[in-house]
Amino acid sequence: MKIAVIGTGYVGLVTGTCLAETGNDVLCIDIDKNKVEQMQSGKVPIYEPHLDVLFERNIKANRLKFSTSLEEGLEHGDIVFLALPTPEDEDGSADLKYILGVANQIGKLIKGYKVIVDKSTVPVGTSEKVKAAIAKNATVDFDVVSNPEFLREGFAVDDFLKPERIVVGSSSEKAIKLMEKLYKPYVRSGNPIIVMDEKSAELTKYASNAFLAAKITFMNEIANFCEKVGADVDKVRIGMGTDSRIGKRFLFPGIGYGGSCFPKDVKALHKSGKDSNYNFQILDAVINVNARQKLVLIPKIENHFNNNLKGKNIAVWGLAFKPETDDIREAPALYMIDSLLESGANITAFDPEAMPNVKRKLGDKIKYADGMYNALENADALVICTEWSIFRTPDIDKMKANMQNNIIFDGRNLYDVKDIENEGFTYISIGR
Repeated sequence: MKIAVIGTGYVGLVTGTCLAETGNDVLCIDIDKNKVEQMQSGKVPIYEPHLDVLFERNIKANRLKFSTSLEEGLEHGDIVFLALPTPEDEDGSADLKYILGVANQIGKLIKGYKVIVDKSTVPVGTSEKVKAAIAKNATVDFDVVSNPEFLREGFAVDDFLKPERIVVGSSSEKAIKLMEKLYKPYVRSGNPIIVMDEKSAELTKYASNAFLAAKITFMNEIANFCEKVGADVDKVRIGMGTDSRIGKRFLFPGIGYGGSCFPKDVKALHKSGKDSNYNFQILDAVINVNARQKLVLIPKIENHFNNNLKGKNIAVWGLAFKPETDDIREAPALYMIDSLLESGANITAFDPEAMPNVKRKLGDKIKYADGMYNALENADALVICTEWSIFRTPDIDKMKANMQNNIIFDGRNLYDVKDIENEGFTYISIGR
């Protein structure tokens, strides 16, 4: 099938590459000329495990191509995916200017029937707005489909190639049949393609992310309470997670969630509720608790150093909002670093992938180490913000040799409390 993907961020590039992987002829469109040239030369502009292999293979097979021309994309694609940014607006709502702007252009450019697919995470009712924007100028038939993505950064390729479910929101039998044909190779194991109306499809994505964010937030509240009463959140988590009604996933406490999805989507659903005269009280709590949780280690750090961090050398392990990505959007590490800098601390950070992105944001406000142990040189304390696998079994002797004081503030509970304390560390974690 001939596919066009408008937008080559995380969602667009993974979508285009994975669609090419099953034999489709894919043309990806982006307005960033330098980025397009970079991709045409075979360089992946983002870090996502396994994406580079598929990317290179499909470029060589001439199934994956790139252009800056929207007109070229619309001429090429029978199915046109909109994978455009929906950034958080000042009031918490999703800003649809990019999607609606492209929709206006599409109406002027399409010359035959197209299926226009909203792949971006968008509020309920967006498909109607996109349809209206295209219809203002269109002289041919088209359909608008809501097809939300459920891609986890760090696992996006596997999530696309082996989806647990695919949601298609449409009232057009013609469009539904084309979407089912497109996705059939990905559900051969029997996982469902769920067809529903457009509004329900749009809400499914928001509801899913908001529920997972609430689950994380609840566990963080339990962890904070554990510290008050002397309970161990690890034991509580195991006791809860073995209940099949609850499940084991998303029960790990820490310093809050970040990224491009959960913070934005929770706020957007909350704002959509207000716009419809409905108050999501549970989302009020999720938003407020998560904002507080990102800085939950700061009072512990300040208390340990008698409220005087001026001149202290703090090493930070992990800058990305989660492991296996270079994404720093709403990363808890950045909130921690800002607070520590305000208190006069010196920061030396290490992350396997995210340091270039942080350097573009923070410049020389902090130092960047070329290895995890180099970050510890003369450190008064180590703060762990991201649970990268390489941090899980460190060389203890190297840590002690480099650090000035053997103190760890662990925002991701990577180590067994007794084990790390027996190694001679002062160890402060979450809920234990």
